[in-house]
Amino acid sequence: MGQRRSKILDVEDVVSIRDFFDDLPDSRSSINQKHRLGDIIVICVCAVLAGADGPLAISVWAEAKREWLQRYLQPENGIPSRSTIARVLASLKPSTFQECFQAWLAVVTKPSGEDSEAKLDQQIAIDGKALRRSHDRRRGLGPLHLVSAWSVEGGISLGQLSTADKSSEIAAMTELIERLEVKGATLTIDAAGCQTAIAEQIVAAGGNYVLALKGNQANTLKETEAWIECQMESDSPDVLKQTHEVTEKNHGRQTTNWYTQFEVPESMTTRHRWAGLKTIGVAVRQCEREGKTSYETRYFLSSLPLDVKRMASAIRNHWKIENSLHWCLDMTFREDESRLRDRIAADNLAWLKKFALSLLKQVQSKHSIVGRRRMAGWNEDYLAQVLGLKAT
Repeated sequence: MGQRRSKILDVEDVVSIRDFFDDLPDSRSSINQKHRLGDIIVICVCAVLAGADGPLAISVWAEAKREWLQRYLQPENGIPSRSTIARVLASLKPSTFQECFQAWLAVVTKPSGEDSEAKLDQQIAIDGKALRRSHDRRRGLGPLHLVSAWSVEGGISLGQLSTADKSSEIAAMTELIERLEVKGATLTIDAAGCQTAIAEQIVAAGGNYVLALKGNQANTLKETEAWIECQMESDSPDVLKQTHEVTEKNHGRQTTNWYTQFEVPESMTTRHRWAGLKTIGVAVRQCEREGKTSYETRYFLSSLPLDVKRMASAIRNHWKIENSLHWCLDMTFREDESRLRDRIAADNLAWLKKFALSLLKQVQSKHSIVGRRRMAGWNEDYLAQVLGLKAT
């Protein structure tokens, strides 16, 4: 995606960030409708950036920042109430809601100059996560599950889909991939998404995949594991392979990863089930901490050609969806503490937080994400910068 760069928008050119929501269907009754839909959404974005985590906090923040908000929105009937904000979040179709934000983000993060010619060879990590406190025992509902797509290089959330439970994640991944522009991209997915249909879908769309292989694909795993183990022991010169080693020291721990990638063997009986399969790989992880050593071995299927450093990078970078997205949402945006019972509202609020995180990651700053969010709450000019607006 090229080098990230914040692009400050000219309000006179864009008119208002509300314009990105002009085509968003408004299902509210026109009777006694006091607030423009775009105003409510922009208020929600600003409040979430500044530290609000739910409808009540959004309303309280907006009331406190009424004078500043009027510079951009000119709300004719004051600040929307908590109940109005909650109703709007519960009424918007999540997929359409996300499309509007993605159009906004595309403008704010649009590269210029040499960056505009950067090769669009991105990695998209896809993973699922449960909102732990979103359960509703009275209605017999467990925690809401979200499947997310994350641009590793850009630090941008590309989309999400909610599911009733973890068993529905595969269908959600398939639908989410349909919405993404995957041509030329490499998609990395954990074992839940290691499915022949998903591999075929990615290849048909012009993308590549690196899929974690575990017990849910028992036959392929058994055959891959046995063949690789045999090759590692024999070290035959006739087998095309590459190796790569990475050692890291942090937090009192030393971790060494050994990666080995092979061209998929002709003898592999399950190879034809996997569209575009070119290579198989193994990653062995050794962790030393406080005098104790542990090992972990993982296997992978990939449509990438033989290039072990590229495969190793894809495997390692996949965990950025955990560290850069899920961990930040839990620790900075307190996502797991959300108690919204309405599933659509919870889905849309979760997307607001992902969008806010994406905006914060575009700002070139020495501050952490926590620090940037605090700055957005304390400093109105900084908040305007994060939004891509000129301070007034």
